[in-house]
Amino acid sequence: MTNIRLMKPNPSIRNILILLALPFLSSGQQDITVDKVIAKVGGEIILYSEWQEQIAYLSEKQGKMSESDLCVVLENILFQKFMVHQAKLDSVEVSEEEIEQQLSARIEQILQYMGNDVSKFEEYYGQSMEQVRSRFRDDLKNQLLGERLQSKVLGNVTVTPREVETFFGQIPWDSIPYFSAEVEVSEIVYRPQPSAEEITAAKDKLRRLLERIRGGESFEKLAKTYSDDPGSARTGGDLGWMKRGSLVPEFEAVAYNLDKDSISDIVETEYGFHIIQSLGRRGNNIHTRHILIKPQYTQKDYDKAERYLDSIRTIILRDSMPFELAVRTYSDKKSETYNNGGQLLNPKTGNAYFETADLDPDVYFAIDPLKPGQLSKVISSNEADGKKIFRIIKLVSRTTPHKANLQQDYAKIQTAAKEQKKNEYFRTWLEQKIPAIYSYIDPELKLNCPNLQSWGQSN
Repeated sequence: MTNIRLMKPNPSIRNILILLALPFLSSGQQDITVDKVIAKVGGEIILYSEWQEQIAYLSEKQGKMSESDLCVVLENILFQKFMVHQAKLDSVEVSEEEIEQQLSARIEQILQYMGNDVSKFEEYYGQSMEQVRSRFRDDLKNQLLGERLQSKVLGNVTVTPREVETFFGQIPWDSIPYFSAEVEVSEIVYRPQPSAEEITAAKDKLRRLLERIRGGESFEKLAKTYSDDPGSARTGGDLGWMKRGSLVPEFEAVAYNLDKDSISDIVETEYGFHIIQSLGRRGNNIHTRHILIKPQYTQKDYDKAERYLDSIRTIILRDSMPFELAVRTYSDKKSETYNNGGQLLNPKTGNAYFETADLDPDVYFAIDPLKPGQLSKVISSNEADGKKIFRIIKLVSRTTPHKANLQQDYAKIQTAAKEQKKNEYFRTWLEQKIPAIYSYIDPELKLNCPNLQSWGQSN
């Protein structure tokens, strides 16, 4: 979607949280021999090495940087430190469990980029995986604190219909963007079920592993070798400390009732079959490891699922069943679209409109010959774990390329108006807060960076 803006945003405001969003993909092998404190914001310090590390990361991504670019990077770090300091003043909190979960998820994502090769990961960073986790834990905590504070500050910002109309009316006619062709789509999702034989085989495999553990073999080593959960298998099945409500109910019901070091019988969840070992408990937080075995799916299972969903399509067409009712009756209740009446939401924009280029290829080709209101044939697609799911896609609407207008594009214009109002509100908030705190900038840096003149003062 083309962005609609009335004015060019203030560069400092535009970039204020850029560091909070930087992934930790830069190598840990930079050789920084001299370090010193170059700035302070409240109780937070900025080291020369922090500045250089961010410069190195951005240079790798964007190429050679100018002197003014280096000053902007430093100002971004000042803003980051200010957000952390202010979050602490405002008693904004982030739990250790949330930090660990997000840290694990991000490391898992990086590993996927590297083909799940742990040795490649450790070679790239020049540290063990645990050392990398330790290195980035504080950075991630500060990022989450800044995001939480921003959400708190901007959480009540809204726009009225009149404000939306005023915002749109102030855009010069020749600056109103054209929107590409867009579609709205809905879906019914069906997940195949494994055969009774495959379920039995999975249970038997896990039962044999359980017997080996009870016979004295290492739970950790067997998890690394046999578990179908690749994320935890690398760490011997260790799931870390988790807060109640973070795990699926069937798993938690058993895990919270285990004594320390004890091992469960076989537990079934939507992911497959588990055996669980308790490693400790602190109040509502538990530390467990597990071995997961998933039933295998055969072509017969997939053929059966496709025939079943095709029969649902026939019911909708023959009996004129409303699509939304068919979603509530037949669609997978755990699918992301179930509670939206089957409607897909665009992850880029948060609304229901997709440019055709943003659609999954499977969906694009399914709806390409359709008119609004028509249904696709049953299509299949692969999930992240390699399993197939089956879907019926409904084309809800299709628009042709057009100049933005309030009638067709109100939701998008409303979003743009709200974002501008948030920017203005946040800028005002910063102008009030920043001068009220103590800050210090190395005099030589301040002399060379005009954008830092408002820092290093306090009221």
